[in-house]
Amino acid sequence: MSDSPPNTITLTVPGMGSDHCAGIVRKTLERLDGVGEIQTNIANHHVSVTIEAGGPDGDTLKEAVEGAGYDVAAVSGGTGMQQVRLTVPGMGSDHCAGIIRSTLERLEGIESIDTNIASHRVSVSIAADGPDGDALKRAVEGAGYEVAAVQADEAEDADSDAEIEEAYLSQARKRLIIAAVPTTLIMLLMMPHMFWQPIPGYLAIIAVLAFPVVFLYGGIATHKSTWRSLKNGTFNMDVLISMGSLPPYLIGLVGFVYPMTSFIEMAATIMTFHLLGRYLEALAKGRASQAIRRLMTLGAKTARVERDGEEVEVAVKELAPGDIMVVRPGDKIPTDGEVVEGESHLDESIATGESIPVYKSTGDSVIGATINKEGRLRVKATRVGGDTFLSQVVRLIDQAQGSRVPIQEFADRMTGRFVPAVLAIALASLVAWALFPDALRPILDWGATFLPWVNPEAATPVLAILAAIAVLVIACPCALGLATPTALMVGSGIGAERGILIRSGEAIQTFKDVKVMVLDKTGTITRGEPKLTEAVVAEGADENRLLTLAASVENASEHPIARAIVDGARERDVKPGEVSEFRSTGARGVSGRVGNESVLIGNRRLLEEEGVTGLEALDDAMGELEGKGRTVVIVAADGQALGLGAVADTLKQESVEAIRGMHDLGLHVVMITGDNERAARAVADEVGIDEVQAGVLPEGKVDAIRALQEQHGNHVAMVGDGINDAAALKQANVGIAIGAGADVAIEAADVTLVRGELTAVVDAMHLSRATFGKIVQNLIWASAYNVAAIPIAAIGLLHPMIGVIAMTTSSLSVIGNSLLLKRRYAREQPRGEPSTATPSVQAKGDRS
Repeated sequence: MSDSPPNTITLTVPGMGSDHCAGIVRKTLERLDGVGEIQTNIANHHVSVTIEAGGPDGDTLKEAVEGAGYDVAAVSGGTGMQQVRLTVPGMGSDHCAGIIRSTLERLEGIESIDTNIASHRVSVSIAADGPDGDALKRAVEGAGYEVAAVQADEAEDADSDAEIEEAYLSQARKRLIIAAVPTTLIMLLMMPHMFWQPIPGYLAIIAVLAFPVVFLYGGIATHKSTWRSLKNGTFNMDVLISMGSLPPYLIGLVGFVYPMTSFIEMAATIMTFHLLGRYLEALAKGRASQAIRRLMTLGAKTARVERDGEEVEVAVKELAPGDIMVVRPGDKIPTDGEVVEGESHLDESIATGESIPVYKSTGDSVIGATINKEGRLRVKATRVGGDTFLSQVVRLIDQAQGSRVPIQEFADRMTGRFVPAVLAIALASLVAWALFPDALRPILDWGATFLPWVNPEAATPVLAILAAIAVLVIACPCALGLATPTALMVGSGIGAERGILIRSGEAIQTFKDVKVMVLDKTGTITRGEPKLTEAVVAEGADENRLLTLAASVENASEHPIARAIVDGARERDVKPGEVSEFRSTGARGVSGRVGNESVLIGNRRLLEEEGVTGLEALDDAMGELEGKGRTVVIVAADGQALGLGAVADTLKQESVEAIRGMHDLGLHVVMITGDNERAARAVADEVGIDEVQAGVLPEGKVDAIRALQEQHGNHVAMVGDGINDAAALKQANVGIAIGAGADVAIEAADVTLVRGELTAVVDAMHLSRATFGKIVQNLIWASAYNVAAIPIAAIGLLHPMIGVIAMTTSSLSVIGNSLLLKRRYAREQPRGEPSTATPSVQAKGDRS
């Protein structure tokens, strides 16, 4: 068999809109030889297929799916595919991203394109015979956007990303300064020239001062972008700025041959405020995305590893699975691993949001980038590079920040037609003022009573030019385009800092409408670890003897209940003794000889069959414990009952608080479990669950979720942690995985709770509602701004200089409003350690 690793091919199947369709696609692909795991995602219409060595290629998969009646829009990944990542600093909104996507889609060999406004990245999947990185760069620059870097997508590096971002910010700062200095001089000259004493040669002076602002280092990048954009039939925001600055400068030059009002000051001011807006946006967006940058830079750079009996220091990127790392107190854990020697407390706040250090000892897993507080540890590396927890978190956040929210479709429809519409309105305004000045002047007479910049006495050509330019510079598709990504950027960053990973914008919008919260029991509400909760002795018996005999016999068994009894005895300082003649009767009980005594442990039926006496005296205690949902075993020695041992799966400490929080949010809480009705009811009564569905097999959980969706509408979320929960998590409208659970459950989920606490569900819902609220606020503000501002500019009540300031303010207000979310959550600390109470419920593996 070949040692070549399997590769994954992803098909985009637009017509796969339901589980029924996904099932057909899966069955079709399963018939092909060499096809491994198949994962379907109805939300994004993707089918991910793992191909074994020698298996089918992308074209074969495409033919098979199309043969089943479904069109395949794209095939990506697989052998021969390459991933290229472009860094495009000027891609600041969905409008810009749409232009870039449409430009690249025209190239042959492009399989898929993902844009991320937050990180200014465009990730392109290219077929083997497709264009290279340089060709992609030329295409994007042809659309009017500078490309700061081109690299293989796998070569993601936090330091290089930070350098690129800093270089762009530095360049924006230089352009602003070069434009601001001459524009300030123009303003200082304009005031005395207009209001006190005309300055000789004033027009020539300001023309010279404004030239570098409008045409050279200040504005050249904007005009290049405009030219490329128009040449390719696309319209970006720079088109409006060029149209608002070039004509005023050129019209102002007419003053050298014909006396008229100068517009050169306006041209320089518009360009300078545009550059100021670009710089402030870059600065503000940098603040908004600092959470993911901080995560990307928090990993250790080097590691101490044992090589040939010595400790040597190597770069973290050189680590391989199986390496033994030595981690001293105060060091960061270099990569994900398992403790093989030592014990310590680790600060895992970077991963979980919890400030309380976590105890770790031999056999425990550790997360890369967490901090070793005191003890020396030897850790075996288990995951390195892009497979580490930190890398996966960064990928999830990057995916979330680049995702789309359904409500964004409204903004997309507007921005797609925005710039051509603004150009048309500006032209219409110019023509209207030229043809109907007498009809429009009364509006200016009214406006002049409270707007100091309105001059009804100005010549008609001046008023026409002012109105047209004001329309051009006041329009702001960037505010609409920034509304969603900036809120997602901030919200996902806050979530990451608190151990809440929301996979997509769609999940945020869906999460806010959830009405039913479905919880698995074991591992979600309970710890999934049976504990000995009570030991009841018969009259005349001794608890120490009871536990010694029980632990001695059960120590020879691997049953979960046996382990619970042994551990419980040790916690009570009782040590198991030697056992001989050990025998197990399956689910009914065990027996053995401890010293000279014959010991029998099991359920009542077994002990009655063996003729054990004294059982009646324990009936009341046994009934009471079983009524609480405990699993009860009877311990007997030499045919006489000594007492009872009660075993239960203990509740997670925060479960009661979490379910109370869900009720406060108005949620109907349902528990679906494979355990028996009695155990499930015991949990439900203790934590306050509204509805219980017990005895549900893994495949039945999907049907149970469907039934709840039919009953309550498509507003059902589910929390789970195990492999048996994965299908149900996919079926739920929002799947929530406990981070400590199985990888397959996490992959199936829309939300991952790294903290592993149920209270994080409540935090996640609050965060999703707050984030979506910011998206709505941003969209309302940006839409209202444009709807109100453009008509005001068209009728001549808005001076272009005021307009360009308002345009910049609009974009900054959207970013600022999103940052308020961060400020709000900065006042709220992540939850600390919950209460130490440990209520209990019946254990899995019932032997009663």
